Amino acid sequence: LLAYVRQTQKSLFKHLGEIHFVRGRQYLGMDARTFRHLELTVNARGDGSRHSLFWALNQTKTAMGARRLKKWIHYPLLDLAKIRTRQEAIAELVEKTELLYGLQEGLGKLQDVERMLGKLSLGTVNARDLHGMARSLREAQTLIAGQRENLRAAFFRELMADYPELGDLCEILLKQLQEDLPMTIREGGMIAPGVHPELDELRAISRDGKSIIAAMEEEERKRTKISSLKIRYNKVFGYYIEITNSNRESVPVDYIRKQTLANAERYITPRLKEYENKVLGAEERIKSLEYELFCKLRDASALRIEEVRRASQVLGSLDVAASLAQVAREQRYVRPELVEERIIDLRDARHPVLEKMRAEERFIPNDLTMNDESGRLFLITGPNMAGKSTVMRQSALLILMAQMGSFIPASRATVGLVDQLFTRIGASDDLSQGQSTFMVEMLETASILKAATERSFIVLDEIGRGTSTYDGMSIAWAVAEFVAKGIGCRALFATHYHELTDLARQIPGIANYQVAVKEWNNQILFLRKLIPGGASRSYGIEVARLAGLPDDLLARAREVLHRLENVEGQALEKLGAPKKPAPQLGLFEAREHPIIEDLRALQPEALSPLEALNYLFQLKQKL
Repeated sequence: LLAYVRQTQKSLFKHLGEIHFVRGRQYLGMDARTFRHLELTVNARGDGSRHSLFWALNQTKTAMGARRLKKWIHYPLLDLAKIRTRQEAIAELVEKTELLYGLQEGLGKLQDVERMLGKLSLGTVNARDLHGMARSLREAQTLIAGQRENLRAAFFRELMADYPELGDLCEILLKQLQEDLPMTIREGGMIAPGVHPELDELRAISRDGKSIIAAMEEEERKRTKISSLKIRYNKVFGYYIEITNSNRESVPVDYIRKQTLANAERYITPRLKEYENKVLGAEERIKSLEYELFCKLRDASALRIEEVRRASQVLGSLDVAASLAQVAREQRYVRPELVEERIIDLRDARHPVLEKMRAEERFIPNDLTMNDESGRLFLITGPNMAGKSTVMRQSALLILMAQMGSFIPASRATVGLVDQLFTRIGASDDLSQGQSTFMVEMLETASILKAATERSFIVLDEIGRGTSTYDGMSIAWAVAEFVAKGIGCRALFATHYHELTDLARQIPGIANYQVAVKEWNNQILFLRKLIPGGASRSYGIEVARLAGLPDDLLARAREVLHRLENVEGQALEKLGAPKKPAPQLGLFEAREHPIIEDLRALQPEALSPLEALNYLFQLKQKL
């Protein structure tokens, strides 16, 4: 890759730092699917960062800080000491608001110094870039000097100690470059007065040109006694003397005719030609000399690329810490306790993104406690639209935030270190690879089961739904067993196969949980609360009714559901599951069964005994 870039860009790339592996034992492992499913820095629509975790946490003041925040999100830590060091820094800013606001105010004055690295290396930096970089670095130097004694956390002390001394470079750049600078570097106007004596002399010639020409014009008028004589300039002929035809007889003999017009003649003189060469030469020399001086400044700056990189990294890290502290203050986040044990204890946990999206509404918090006693694999059942996916993604995001050193939205939290985070959420196909929705689901599941360890955290949502009911249920059953017995990691497993709840009675470590609902006045209220126990209803037909499916279709669906539940109950009896699932209740007042409608319309007194017997036989066939 580097060879290709070097060949196409024709550069040595001095701004590239050391190449090192970012996986392994340093960072929490996540794959691209997890990035996508959890919407870490890009939303599910793929049209930007809005409504992503980055969007919820980003209150950075610089582009350097925004990029570093994304890096913290993509690469949470595994080292407890480093995580706690970050936590201490954020806690200091949360407690000392004056330091937080002072730090953010200073950072808000800085330009994107980090972007200058590539331009310096490739030689594409202009005078505005250099001046902006120097001004920002000078502001940063003042900020660092002012906060060095105030910020006491080890994280800040380490950053301050690593900040390079760039005052001399800033002084040179700001002294030698003008304030109002052009976009181009070959048209002059870059170098400040007093930097180079020859440049100042040439500028004086160019600047005083108008007064010299005016004096020369007045002198020639007196000499020739031609009051209409004018000295003018254009790019084709340079400087010339223009005299009307009526004054042609008064033209001195030393005037050399240059051009004839309809009503006038244009002339030059040896003296005017000499001045023209001096002025035009000065302008070209000014541009050439300014470019030479600028190149020296650019080369001197390029030699300090490594120091500028270190400065941008320090400023970016300060910006991230301030951003996370600001979010923690505004959203009432708490500092989680990180431990080595394989436990998770989240109290009143909230979803960081949804909470910000619905700022005017109260987000329903949830508790999650996973350990040897409560279980390591939670089978989560419950109605559609009740919030199962929200709870699972919320838990994964809070683990990630805790290990990146951030505070998290909860009232209290203890998180055992997770080495890898996996998610299997949603349904999609990959037509370019010839893979169906179910194949993609199975490939992702297989990848998770092969890579996960006992310290991992897995989120599995609706495994097996891409194939037939019994195939899907069998695969979901086996996957849950494998995660609980073969891997033994912490996992959240959401399913609409309510028959899987029997696993909790068969396998230690599996616990049933559901998202609670409440029936009231013939309606169902979604409480959005995760509680122990398994649910036996999904209310899928009622969700279809909310979507607007025809009533006749829904009535037929209930008939089919009733028959399938009878058959399914007999099949599952052999697996040790409940003999017959509980019937599905309606969210709203259900339409009467068609048989009841037929009976209401029946007039029994008009039937003969044989007709009544035949009618009963027909009703039986409809059941």
